[in-house]
Amino acid sequence: MANRELWKQEQDRVDAVRGELQTRIARDEPLVSDLKTQVVDIRADFWDDVTVNLTAGDDRLETAISMKQQAEILSERERSHRQLREGLTKMRRLLPSPYFGRIDFQENEAGGSTDPIYIGTASFLTEDGESFLVYDWRTPVASLYYDYGPGPASYDTPGGPIEGEMTLKRQFTIRDGVIKAMFDTGMTIGDELLQEALSRSSTSQMQAIVGTIQREQNAIIRNDLSRLLIVQGAAGSGKTSAALQRVAYLLYKHRTRIGADQMVLFSPNPMFNSYISSVLPELGEENIRQTTFQQYVESRLGRRYDIEDINDQLEAIVDESGDAAGRRLRLETIRYKNSAGFLERIQTFADSLLQSGMKFRGFKFRGRLLISREDIGARFYGFEAHIRLPNRIELLREWLLEELSRLEQEECAEEWVRNEIEYLDNDRYQSIYNQMRKRRGKGGEEHDESALEERLLREQLVREAFKPLRRMAARLAWIDMHNLYLQLFREDAGGSGLPASWGDVCRFTRERLAERCLPYEDASPMLYLTELVQGFRTNTGIRYVLVDEAQDYSPFQFQFLKRLFPFAKMTALGDFNQAIFAHSTELEGNALLAGLYGAEETETIVLSRSYRSTRPIVEFTRSMLPGGDAIIPFDRPGELPEVIASSGTAERDRLLAASLLELQQAGSGSAAVICKTAAESKAAWEALRSYPGLEELRLVTKDTATFQSGLMVIPAYLAKGVEFDSVLIHDASAEAYGEERLRKLFYTACTRAMHRLQLFSPGEPSRFILEAAEGTYRLEPSLSTKK
Repeated sequence: MANRELWKQEQDRVDAVRGELQTRIARDEPLVSDLKTQVVDIRADFWDDVTVNLTAGDDRLETAISMKQQAEILSERERSHRQLREGLTKMRRLLPSPYFGRIDFQENEAGGSTDPIYIGTASFLTEDGESFLVYDWRTPVASLYYDYGPGPASYDTPGGPIEGEMTLKRQFTIRDGVIKAMFDTGMTIGDELLQEALSRSSTSQMQAIVGTIQREQNAIIRNDLSRLLIVQGAAGSGKTSAALQRVAYLLYKHRTRIGADQMVLFSPNPMFNSYISSVLPELGEENIRQTTFQQYVESRLGRRYDIEDINDQLEAIVDESGDAAGRRLRLETIRYKNSAGFLERIQTFADSLLQSGMKFRGFKFRGRLLISREDIGARFYGFEAHIRLPNRIELLREWLLEELSRLEQEECAEEWVRNEIEYLDNDRYQSIYNQMRKRRGKGGEEHDESALEERLLREQLVREAFKPLRRMAARLAWIDMHNLYLQLFREDAGGSGLPASWGDVCRFTRERLAERCLPYEDASPMLYLTELVQGFRTNTGIRYVLVDEAQDYSPFQFQFLKRLFPFAKMTALGDFNQAIFAHSTELEGNALLAGLYGAEETETIVLSRSYRSTRPIVEFTRSMLPGGDAIIPFDRPGELPEVIASSGTAERDRLLAASLLELQQAGSGSAAVICKTAAESKAAWEALRSYPGLEELRLVTKDTATFQSGLMVIPAYLAKGVEFDSVLIHDASAEAYGEERLRKLFYTACTRAMHRLQLFSPGEPSRFILEAAEGTYRLEPSLSTKK
């Protein structure tokens, strides 16, 4: 512990930095306000200050010069306002806690005194701009703070590595300008500081962690070489936090050429987007694009099918009230359709379409066949053999649009067009007439006004009538992707790798698609085949793609993302121990994933230490897993997880309600009752909120868009990635969690707890509990003999 004199010196420096911040804030606030007023005034009076005269050449030139000058003035004011406002925001953010760390570093080549370097969330320089009062945590020299303790150290710069000696590493907790804690340490982050940060209650939004970044997390944040960065991390290891700090780091490092709109995060669900939405703004950066894979699939296939949600798919598998044989078939179907073998089969099938098998739809108009599917097929297979499939499709589209133009002209002479003209109502006639006037004069030297009017009216009517056909041609709706995909599910298909129940898989697929319902396991393969046939749509503007909960993505989805964003680097973060979906991908050592960009462009980082939960909770949850000993708990004390037995559901509800009320009265932060399914969640919510004091208990569903703290009931699969001060497992009995396939779902639910974990069991507890390591949980005396 630093002595009083040292503490005073550091506090004096904090006061001096804050004083400088306050001085500049007071100076810049009126400047920002004044510039904003100027921008508003210039926009409002823009045309008043521009001389507009278009009568002669010189006058038009003068007008153009006047407009350009006024636009330049506006642009300069807007730029000045934006820069000053951003600086003001940064200073306000630094004011309560200017920095969190200090290192003293002596360069080997310097030969002078050791320079103290103070590190915070943003850089802050002296008035003359010559010296740093605070270094941004993303600067190259700040990496020393995260990667080294006192002793030899080095950091990379654009000009090459800088080597030297770190003589001091000091960490601060500063609140409202007052140093609350100060430690000198040899580790990346002292246990005392990390303990204090981890002991706080959870909030409705994830917080930035720049003051407590660990060395292994810093390796993720600053990795800018790998095309694919795979992060396999234990529950609570800080994967998502590190990924968001990585975004902030990359935006800082490449700020002159990459913006937030050139990064995209694929997250598990919309509620999770809300949960993480404050991290980047807290670090002074804009939020990047956020979406889910489900949302993307809906945007591409949602017009043709009712697409099953990934959570509904999971519900169908874990709900044990239905047909067991049907559940086994569904599992087999999901695993096959997300396998590498099916991916290869689709690619082979797409290649074979150059010889035969393409399916088309004809063009019909007013009950007549204009262009038959046979004509389209003959044209398709009439192209030279070397022309690729997407190129043939593009050539066909051009031909179809030309054919439709020709047929449209012929259609103008049909009798139905004259009848349409005679029966036009006034509004429609006026609308067509207005459009016709714009085209008048383009039809040649026709002097008969009535004949000209009729001809233009006919053309306009037919053009409108043909619009759906042109749209069909342009959007490639004449390709019968539905039946193309079904060709993959012929019961007489040969080949290796087909599931044992292949006939049942084929029938299930055909039945669902006949109802225009697309099971989730078919969405990615259908989209992939569509792109192989029609040509891949690409987004060349995105430079970084982050995939959270990457273990829930199939080989199809990774292949698709690679093609969708051809110029992007990808970061895949996940935990195979939380792979609750049947199609999940193992991240570490996965040959398919590593082969996405090649081994030389792929790096894998494993995070083994869990920070979220107390040591007793981690020791309990890791003992559920094969190889769980590899998970290292952070040494934060707490109570043992508690298994609360009851004679039935009524008693369980009473005990659970009493526990929730106790937590609420104690002000113990957020608490989640976690259930296996949405149906169980709704039943639990209805039962619990009938107890006095729990009327405000909230139910979280897949449609919940915003995450809020407090007391809630939530399905386990929606709780992924989120943390709660207390977790209460609604039904931890052997009846609810008896099958081995539910082990990871149960583990996921339990690992959401930060400080307290209670498991309520109406009957015999799940074997996942009873098989846990001796002494890792507390069991009620009524069931202790069963341990």
